[in-house]
Amino acid sequence: MAEARRIDCFKAYDVRGRLGTELDADVAWRIGRAFAQVLGAREVIVGRDTRETSPELAAALIRGLNEGGADVRDLGLAGTEEMYFATAHFGADGGIEVTASHNPIDYNGMKLVGRGAAPLDPEGDFAAIAELAQSGAFTETGRRGETRDFPEARDTYARAMADFVDIAALKPLTVLVNAGNGTAGPTFDTVAAELERRGAPLHFIRVNHDADPSFPNGIPNPLLPENQPMTADAVRQHGADLGVAWDGDFDRCFFFDENGDFIPGEYIVGLLATAFLEKHPGEKIVHDPRVVLNSRDMIAAAGGQAVQARTGHAFVKRAMRESGAIYGGEMSAHHYFRDFHFADSGMIPWLLVTELVSRKGVSLGALVAERMRAFPSSGEINFRLGDPGAAIDRVVAHFAPQAIRRDDTDGISLEFADWRFNLRRSNTEPVVRLNVESRGDAALVAARRAEIEALLAG
Repeated sequence: MAEARRIDCFKAYDVRGRLGTELDADVAWRIGRAFAQVLGAREVIVGRDTRETSPELAAALIRGLNEGGADVRDLGLAGTEEMYFATAHFGADGGIEVTASHNPIDYNGMKLVGRGAAPLDPEGDFAAIAELAQSGAFTETGRRGETRDFPEARDTYARAMADFVDIAALKPLTVLVNAGNGTAGPTFDTVAAELERRGAPLHFIRVNHDADPSFPNGIPNPLLPENQPMTADAVRQHGADLGVAWDGDFDRCFFFDENGDFIPGEYIVGLLATAFLEKHPGEKIVHDPRVVLNSRDMIAAAGGQAVQARTGHAFVKRAMRESGAIYGGEMSAHHYFRDFHFADSGMIPWLLVTELVSRKGVSLGALVAERMRAFPSSGEINFRLGDPGAAIDRVVAHFAPQAIRRDDTDGISLEFADWRFNLRRSNTEPVVRLNVESRGDAALVAARRAEIEALLAG
């Protein structure tokens, strides 16, 4: 039995912590022991991202899993979705990816799933793992697990990715891809090779492709406006038909049109929903509650059924499994697929968008321009506030009496005749997030955003 230790890196449904104080090799070992014991796991898939500390943390995690009686199949450097895929496809009892995704360089973390790549219940197994890791009350299994490298999983994954696209429908397009020196590069190369083997007429231009733990171009988070010019400029320079950029563990991908203009994630949700509904009429589509007007409109127009879920992968995946939805999307560029074990992927979206552009015979910019005019939005604005609760209460007190609809699914959403907003605390960071959108009135979005910002500031 290990000594008890306070552990502060367990968040709402993932592990994220500052290195040295909240997360270190001992904590990683404890998480491995607890994961194996709580789930009764005999086989676990483990992968890790590019960060400098990820190999050390993964090694400690694997040692804990082995000492807890679990065999480990080690993917090595791999994206989160490769861990999801391998866990489900090869029938493992669970999977863990060592990654801090887009967090600052002095952070790391883990994403944990059970059988079938299903999220762990935040109040069930996930909470039990956190409690056991802290108490150190581990039981001896009488068995030490073994670890073996599992590089062949990537080839199987690449074939599954290529299966998502109709190769015959693809037109000769130039796609610029920016891995941000994160984990995506080697995996993308395997997927691209499989597409080429099947005859896909795509030409790729690679930017910041090599994995580099020093992140010479900054932490890969294309959602930040300051990180977008690198991809945008490269799209224009090379005359690409579209650009794709990934975050650090590439479970999110971001799009740039043929002019290098960044496309906010909510409009990609609408595009992908339509693409699925054209082939599968009447299916359910899951969306998050932050920005909804465009998604709901496109889902209804395509004959689908919209299902709302709380923000966050654990909640979206649960809603998809419960409803049987074919696709789910968040404005933060997480996209989930029933035929990918209800997991999120940063590879499948660009394949589907490339096919959609090919089928429609128009540019990506043309596909989204009308939607952005019809339902303008503010983008997500983050606030670090001294008293978040009081600030949110000021906003609600001011606007709630005028609202025609209130939704507390995630934070607070208030809807009015021609606009709405969502205000919520982050699940993973100490910030309050605001989104404002309207029906065809960009000036109204700007005015309401300024008004809410003033109320938050007090």
